[in-house]
Formats: sequence, C-alpha cells, structure tokens
Amino acid sequence: MSLGFAIVGCGMIARFHARALAAIPGTRIAALVSRTKANGEKMLEELNHPPIPIVSSVEEVVKLPGVDAVVITTPSGAHLEPAAIAAAAGKHVVVEKPLEITEERCDRIIEACDRFKVKLCTIFPSRFADSSATLKNAVEENRFGRLTLGETTCKWWRSQAYYDEGGWKGTQALDGGGALMNQAIHSVDLLLWMMGEAASVVGFTATLAHDRIEVEDTAVAAIRFKNGALGVIQATTSVHPGYPKTIAIHGDKGSAVIEQEDVLRWDFSPALPSDEEVKERFAAKVGASGGAADPKAISFEGHRRQLADFVEAIAENRAPAVDGREGRKAVALIRAIYESNRTGRVVELK
Repeated sequence: MSLGFAIVGCGMIARFHARALAAIPGTRIAALVSRTKANGEKMLEELNHPPIPIVSSVEEVVKLPGVDAVVITTPSGAHLEPAAIAAAAGKHVVVEKPLEITEERCDRIIEACDRFKVKLCTIFPSRFADSSATLKNAVEENRFGRLTLGETTCKWWRSQAYYDEGGWKGTQALDGGGALMNQAIHSVDLLLWMMGEAASVVGFTATLAHDRIEVEDTAVAAIRFKNGALGVIQATTSVHPGYPKTIAIHGDKGSAVIEQEDVLRWDFSPALPSDEEVKERFAAKVGASGGAADPKAISFEGHRRQLADFVEAIAENRAPAVDGREGRKAVALIRAIYESNRTGRVVELK
C-alpha cells in the first residue's frame, strides 16, 4: 500500500517535492491544492503526471480518500494554517522551510502535530548532502577536538525581477525576512547542526541592492554558542553574480571547509587514512550552483532523501530526522539577529 501525499501550493518548490516523491518507492501524489485549478493542471502537465484531484482548500483535500500526508509549499508566512488543519484531520505534515516566520507560529504547528499525534518534518535538504553527513560525522567523532569557530556564507544574488514577480517575496507578512529567512536559513540550520545551539547573537542587516522590498538583502552576525565556541554568518541576495554557499568548522584538533558539495579543506591532527578518501571523494567539483544566482538551479535529491526519511519515520513510528523542533531553531536564531539589528544590542536566546 502506497503512502498518499497531497501538495498544498503549486509554485516552484512544489515541483521539487513532486519530483522527489516520484523517485521514492511506496509513495504517490494523491492530490493538489491550488487557488486556481489551471495552476495545478500546469504543474501536472510539466511533470507528465496523470490526472489527480485538484482542489482549492486544505479543508477539502484532507477529506479525500487516499491522502495520508500533506506537504505545505505555500508562502513562508502561510504555513501555520494549512499545517494545523492537516494535523487536526490526522494527516502527517511536511513543511517546506522555514517552518514558519516566527517562533510563536512554529510552536503552534509543533503543538498541533503533537496533539493529534502525527509526524512533522521541516524541509532542510542540505542536511542530507553527502558532504554535510561526512562533516557531521567528523564532529560527532570529536575529530575537531574542542570546537572553537563555525562560519557560514551564503553570498547569493537575486535580481530585482525575482522580488517583483513573486508577489509575496520580499514582504514581512509572507516572507518573514529576506536573505537570512528565505535563502541562508539552510546555512544557518547547518551551522547550528554542527556547532550546537546558540546562546547569544549580535547582527546587522541592510537593504542595499534592491527596491520595493521590506526585508534585508545583506546580513552579518556574530554568535556565541552554548558550548563556548564563536560563529559568523554572512547572508546576501545582493552579491553579483552569486557564489556557492560555504560552511567551515574549526577546532583545536582540526578544520574543515566545504563549498557547496566540495571539500576545500580537511585537516586533522592526528590524520587518518580515511581523510585522504574524503578529500578525493569531494574534490570532483560536481556540485550544482545550489541556487547562488538561480533558485531553480537546485537538485531535488536532497528533498528525495529527506522525504524518504519521513516515509521511513512513519513506517517505523519514530521522529523524522528533522522534526518541527529542529526546524524551529534556525527561525529563532534568525529572529534574534533581526532583533539585534533593531535594538543595537546582543540578544540572548532562550
């Protein structure tokens, strides 16, 4: 018996989910939710997918037979309502990043899924990249010794047309933020995953290269982690032509630097034979641009791996690898950076 997914929203990212689900055995797309049926039909045509129900509301879709889980791909600030409706109907919930645009709205999604005993997953496909898993293993094996510094950069470019065409992009109400909340949140999540939870942060944000947007296109932040290590975040949609994202983890016994999927530095004391294997494996420069200039230029493989984990989590009755509480952490740190910029003060995280 296959697991039926309904996709809520038929924009660009919905296509990533659809292609990912098509590559996972034992799953199927059971229905779409779209404000206009034409948008849903266009998506099915692009995917060469056979006809399935296209309805205009989440309330309708959860009543359809064969819908076991709901994937939320609506604008960021409109994740809570459909997620809560799906949970109340007993449907498992997948939410495209960010989980929501405030901690309070994240908490309401988490509480709804807890209350109705359904699984909740926040989409962070970068965690499922081979390079990220290799880096995480090195952290867990204490290869870095005492962690001292974590850095991430997301120096991306988005044209003015990107914001003008979207309708909701660049708005506080539906985007919740700019380069940090929309683009670099993947990098922020990876940094927290590697370094542990943040204790405090100070940051600056600015809008320097775009007009008619309410959010930042340039941001920097300095972090103190709960383990005592320090960290740095750089996030932009203002750097032309856009460069691959990076993450660097440093400690008193080793350092590693990854650009997209490529390992640039992998230096540990003592060195192990496996270190040369890592360098060779990730030295092929085969990583995609990762959306540095074009949001469509991203592979759906990360989504496939994460959704496959979600399907397994349902079958095994365990928490998904990235649940709602994990998804909330990056939102909380980004919101603290915004508060620091607004107040000019260091912000403590709870």
